[in-house]
Amino acid sequence: MNNVIKEYLIITIGFIIVALGLTLFIIPSNLAAGGVTGLALVISTNFPIFSIGFLLLSINAILFIIAFLTLGPAFGARSIYASLGLSGTIWLFQAIFPMSEPFTDDIFINLVFGMLVSSTGMAMVLYQNASTGGTDIVAKILNKYFQLEIGKSLLIVDFIVTILATITFGPRLGMYAILGVILNGFMIDNIIAGLETKINVNIVTTNTEKVREYIIGNLVRGATIYNAEGAYTNSPKKVIVAVMSKREFIQLKKYVAEIDPAAFVTANVVHSVLGEGFIR
Repeated sequence: MNNVIKEYLIITIGFIIVALGLTLFIIPSNLAAGGVTGLALVISTNFPIFSIGFLLLSINAILFIIAFLTLGPAFGARSIYASLGLSGTIWLFQAIFPMSEPFTDDIFINLVFGMLVSSTGMAMVLYQNASTGGTDIVAKILNKYFQLEIGKSLLIVDFIVTILATITFGPRLGMYAILGVILNGFMIDNIIAGLETKINVNIVTTNTEKVREYIIGNLVRGATIYNAEGAYTNSPKKVIVAVMSKREFIQLKKYVAEIDPAAFVTANVVHSVLGEGFIR
């Protein structure tokens, strides 16, 4: 239950960040940089009777049916929550802080900051096996069945939206939208890669049992213990190998230094960990 609450909290923070990037920078600048939000912006511009929030809910309703059928109910439930939350947050921000003009008069700054902010939030949502709806769902399907990275998948499916943006808003804004799609795709891949980064630790210590108990009991991580032999002393030793987050490694390093200042510790960064306690 604690894990579920944590996941939904991260998703909530994620879609709030996405909404900030869209309402402050992207939407007021007419930068339809991909996604259902970009498509909704194009449709709303041509048919002002439809609000962006209404279009987001309508288009996403169809895509969620596809998500339930292809990606499973867990992904579908999280995505419905994230999509409704994003649509509601955008509507709330626009009602409280209506912006008839862009945040700045420099469209390039609006594009860069809008993508930086919204990509960060979107990566947080996608990392929790959810999406904010729309083309994120299509990108997840491509990721699952064709093993494409999420960012690259988004880049592919969002390209058609940028073509519509070019027709609607002209080549200048259209080319900015294409640039935004590219920036968004690479940003998401790099942020997710950073979130997946873990530390692989090797420890040689005379207090093997205490370190083992600390890793299992305090850090709630697994470990593997190997029998080894010192090359110089020819004495038997034990090597503890464990994988953990950066925060957990800092705690472990401090503990090992306290109980055995002479311990030999090496650590290296790993970018993907699969298995129990990590990504299945």
